[in-house]
Amino acid sequence: MTVTDTQVTWLTQDAFDRLKSELDQLIANRPVIAAEINARREEGDLKENGGYHAAREEQGQQEARIRQLQELLRTAQVGTAPTSTDVASPGTVLTVRYDDDDTEKVLLGSREEGSHGDLQVISPNSPLGAALLGAKVGETREYSLPDGGTMKVTLAGVEPFTG
Repeated sequence: MTVTDTQVTWLTQDAFDRLKSELDQLIANRPVIAAEINARREEGDLKENGGYHAAREEQGQQEARIRQLQELLRTAQVGTAPTSTDVASPGTVLTVRYDDDDTEKVLLGSREEGSHGDLQVISPNSPLGAALLGAKVGETREYSLPDGGTMKVTLAGVEPFTG
């Protein structure tokens, strides 16, 4: 992946700090997992050592999360919500209207962002987020549903996220 292929992830300062703290804790925990693996290795036959395999599995999951967080934080755009109020972009609150005239406000951002009260966070990589990304107010887009169908959605409004 080149620098031009990297997608910027919009995060609030709180979410960035929370994820950075999680990353620091995971990195600090590496010696604990390594010691656990060594202790289990000394118990004997590795083919039948469930504790050893569980510790190795945990280490693999931890290392994958470390890599995920490092990449996410490396590409994060922190705290600066876009000021444009006519185009859907990460860091904006979107008012969307569905086919049945129901409307909903959502924050277009990273799932790592977490929740903000009643405001649902949708990823720009999700089907709905990808359909809305770059849409102008009043524009109707179509996106795929999990059951294979499609749904039309209209961007009714865009506002900067204020936290």
